[in-house]
Amino acid sequence: MDRFWSAPPVTRTLTALAFSQSALVYGGLISGRYVIFRPELVFKLFPEAWRLFSSFLLTGPRLDFIFDLYFMFKYGSALETGSPRFSLPGDFCTYVFFVATIIILSAGCLLDDVVFTHALIIAFVYTFAQDNRGRKASFFVQLPVEFLPWAMLTWTLVRDGWPTAFSESMGIVAAHMYDFLTRIYPTFGGGRNYLTTPTFVRRVFVTHTARSQHRAYGTAYRTVTEEQGSSRGWGSSLQGPWSSRGRRLGDG
Repeated sequence: MDRFWSAPPVTRTLTALAFSQSALVYGGLISGRYVIFRPELVFKLFPEAWRLFSSFLLTGPRLDFIFDLYFMFKYGSALETGSPRFSLPGDFCTYVFFVATIIILSAGCLLDDVVFTHALIIAFVYTFAQDNRGRKASFFVQLPVEFLPWAMLTWTLVRDGWPTAFSESMGIVAAHMYDFLTRIYPTFGGGRNYLTTPTFVRRVFVTHTARSQHRAYGTAYRTVTEEQGSSRGWGSSLQGPWSSRGRRLGDG
């Protein structure tokens, strides 16, 4: 629990909400049809706007429940606290909002998918891989970390077929668009980065002036404005199931 409460705020909140909602759905306490994305229910006179968020917070069933939460927490935390591109307060929140919007427009509105949790996780993994080029990762076999999101998509393709894999690949599209607009185009194309974090978002996060890290010998604090000079190393292997998206909650 100490590790969870010392985790960065956005990742901690996403993981906690995904755990709670998924447990309620798979425990039979609420129906999955009330949390999935349905454009006709979102874009109407009295919109069910919560579906824009709840569709990112439903894990796979059984073992995937554990692995999805693990991947979300691991790579979200690594990006929010260890990526140089998210060194200022609120930057990671802006990133999540951008990639989630692209995923909804592509996987949801164009491909008619209803759950986007795996696409969001793959977006995290793709960005993490771009920050850690040259390192190794394990996904059944040892491979360069740049290939990790593609290995995950291949696993989805084998298990659930190309429509599911294609939908999840929108996470890579969204993460690459963010990378292009914020790093590649401004750096190599001489353009301007328009995806800056709004001032009001920075103010919300800057109120959390210190993060605590619980250790066996006490607690250490650091400010949220402290720049992270380098990305964290690879924490552990990624062996295990990835997805079982062969379901369409609420369909039929």
